[in-house]
Amino acid sequence: MSGIADKFKELKKNGRIALVNYITAGDPSPGLTADLVIKLADSGADIIELGVPFSDPMADGPVIQLASERALKKGTTLGMVLEIVRRIRKKSGVPIILFGYYNPFFKYGLERFSRDAAQAGADGVLVVDLPPEEAGEFKVHLDRAGLDLIFLLAPTSTGERIGLVAKNASGFVYLVSVTGITGVRPDMDYSLEDLTSEIRQHTGLPVGVGFGISSPEQVSRIAAYADAVIVGSAIVRIIEKHGENRDELFEELSGFVSGLSRACGGEGERPSLSRADK
Repeated sequence: MSGIADKFKELKKNGRIALVNYITAGDPSPGLTADLVIKLADSGADIIELGVPFSDPMADGPVIQLASERALKKGTTLGMVLEIVRRIRKKSGVPIILFGYYNPFFKYGLERFSRDAAQAGADGVLVVDLPPEEAGEFKVHLDRAGLDLIFLLAPTSTGERIGLVAKNASGFVYLVSVTGITGVRPDMDYSLEDLTSEIRQHTGLPVGVGFGISSPEQVSRIAAYADAVIVGSAIVRIIEKHGENRDELFEELSGFVSGLSRACGGEGERPSLSRADK
């Protein structure tokens, strides 16, 4: 059982849904990313999506696009992202999903990446622009390395598409709450409950909802029917606001994530244990 599956099992036992937080590795600097992840986990994040910066992030809105630009200007590479995961693993057992686009993984080498990511301590991979029809080779290597492969579904996904994703996914299914790019939205469509139920008819995997979620109120609404809620752009905006001003950045992030965690049924600030301690 993967670290992601273990986490969902633990949360279900405790009667809460997962809070998944996204940040871009290397933003505001590669040296600060590991500490940022640990702060998020200590503040209530259950799973971390660690974005691999890419020069053409077509599915992302301007907030995350700019984060990728800042990270790339700092010289962040996929190899550096894996080193960041290793540093996190020395202090925290929080499950980590490497979130990115296919090109950097392909250039690194799919088999080599799968092996190195597992050895670094990653738990799963989400490749935004890799549909399940084209994921066969990568999935073979990830399966061998014991890493989950997470796919996206949209409100417009057909039953056939849901079935295909359910057949190939592991870890959880990521349901995009809106059609379009990532980004904070003050108003959201909460009519995803029926689609979530349909997905569960195809798979026993947890269903997480993301894109546009930025407040405890929105989290509470989604928590009524989903197994996880994913918050990214709102966190990246806080990082953009404070940059490398560590004290102010960590203070605002901690308060914001703790509030989201309480909306999931969490208890806010808590210690981040290593896997050896669990």
